[in-house]
Amino acid sequence: MHIGEIAETIPVVTPETKCDEVYQLFKTHPNLEGLAIAGEDGRPSLIMRALFFQKIGTRYGYPVYMDRPVKLIMNAQPLVVEYMEQITEVSIQAMNRTEGELYDLVLITLEGSLFGAVSIRRLLLTVADVRAEMGIFMNPLTGLPGNRIIDEWLYQFIQLEQFSVLYIDLDYFKSYNDSYGFKKGDQLIQATAGLLRKYFAATPKAFLGHIGGDDFIAILDHHDFKPVCEEAIADFEQMKRDFYTPEDLHNNHVFGEGRSGQNHLIPLVSMSIAVVTSRRQKYTSVDHIVTEATRIKKVCKSVPGSVCVADQEDIVTPAD
Repeated sequence: MHIGEIAETIPVVTPETKCDEVYQLFKTHPNLEGLAIAGEDGRPSLIMRALFFQKIGTRYGYPVYMDRPVKLIMNAQPLVVEYMEQITEVSIQAMNRTEGELYDLVLITLEGSLFGAVSIRRLLLTVADVRAEMGIFMNPLTGLPGNRIIDEWLYQFIQLEQFSVLYIDLDYFKSYNDSYGFKKGDQLIQATAGLLRKYFAATPKAFLGHIGGDDFIAILDHHDFKPVCEEAIADFEQMKRDFYTPEDLHNNHVFGEGRSGQNHLIPLVSMSIAVVTSRRQKYTSVDHIVTEATRIKKVCKSVPGSVCVADQEDIVTPAD
């Protein structure tokens, strides 16, 4: 959600406006928290009601300031943000201000001109609503965005000239659950999510989601996916050792029920990454990407161990 969507109009005065005129504005509008002050360079300044009355309320403040311009007591460096900035990001900036400015209005500009202002109360209430709404669509096990948010991000990314969609899943995870129990299975999923966060969630202009079960998705705005896939796979191969007994690690398999229902030797869990990119083909819909990913995932499953297979070239990158 953009900060400009919750902005409200605010009176604007010039730096030369007399403090007496500002006083009359505050007196006429008792709920007015502050005024914007037009700047010659296009950047607005701010005078908050509390600061204004603090200045003129001193013993000599009234006679000193009332016939003088408001620029003498205005805040020339308030928090000013663009209309399109995310509300959650603005809330962090607002809360990082000094104690004296913590509850000042946030001024909003659109294409370089003052658009409006947002009070801290309105900002924090909206952030709480946004987080509550987001929580509905987050996977409860990993805290990662679920399918509704994933679809929205996919739609945004396929509009770009360059993108890579990485479908990540764990092979033989069901057999691991059967052998070690659902609690250990959940812990393995959570550990995998933590590993993927390190490579994708903290990267600018990247997205990481949890489709469900042992299926994840990462989206990048470029085609340089190979190095990060290799590192993620190598890290996973090392991490998974903590989830097996020494005996199973030594044997490099577990004894469990396969898809046929018969008990036999089953390989340890591995990571498959099926990558769909816009390098050689244009994708016009999310369904088109899903269809191609399904084809590539079949190639992944045909290769033993942890692998990364990328679109039309079927490049296979085994774990080191």
